[in-house]
Amino acid sequence: QVQLVESGGGLVQAGGSLRLSCAASGRTGTYYAMGWFRQAPGKEREFVAAISWSGSNTVCADSVKGRFTISGDNAQNTVYLQMSSLKPEDTAVYYCAAVPTQGSFSLPRPYEYDYWGQGTQVTVSS
Repeated sequence: QVQLVESGGGLVQAGGSLRLSCAASGRTGTYYAMGWFRQAPGKEREFVAAISWSGSNTVCADSVKGRFTISGDNAQNTVYLQMSSLKPEDTAVYYCAAVPTQGSFSLPRPYEYDYWGQGTQVTVSS
């Protein structure tokens, strides 16, 4: 069973930085891409960033480009979301997600993710 556990959320002032972590286990037999999503109160879940199994391919949503960076260790057993220049509108519950893909360099579409963590709260104050 795939298990994803997020950590690193908390309270940070606008303009500050925060790093989220996702510890992944139970992903065997294929190449799993990893992603980050977020959901603010009263809003729909939105895609934030993704990384291929190899770590060589990444993509970020337009809303966070230039501020957030996704990275991970070998086979993405631990995936990070480095968040900088945080804004109050970044406040949300951040979720780690995983999905098997075609190969080590593949990036899934946002709707393709199969497994999800419990989420970690990020609050950006002004």
